[in-house]
Amino acid sequence: MSEFEFQPVNNIELCGRVNSAPIERELPSGDMVLELRLVVPRIDRSGVDTLDLAIWKAALRRRARSLVVGDVIKVNGALRRRFWQGSAGVLSRSQVEVAQLAKVN
Repeated sequence: MSEFEFQPVNNIELCGRVNSAPIERELPSGDMVLELRLVVPRIDRSGVDTLDLAIWKAALRRRARSLVVGDVIKVNGALRRRFWQGSAGVLSRSQVEVAQLAKVN
């Protein structure tokens, strides 16, 4: 592959502290999703980023239900942009859709 060719990749690996209690909810479609926030230090240590995680797989949701604020976890997944209709119009946010999850501490 030349320096000008590329293969698209949407793979994210994060390790950080759980910053919110997991919340599981049922969508209007009947699908279940568990959401939580992860705080990850920036590489240059100038601060942190708080990232929203979405867990769709039932086995991962079961594992994530026991997480508490302060737990250190490692996740792999993909970045997703979610859209929905709100009272002010179409809203969106980015989330990491978790494919793998492991508790570190």
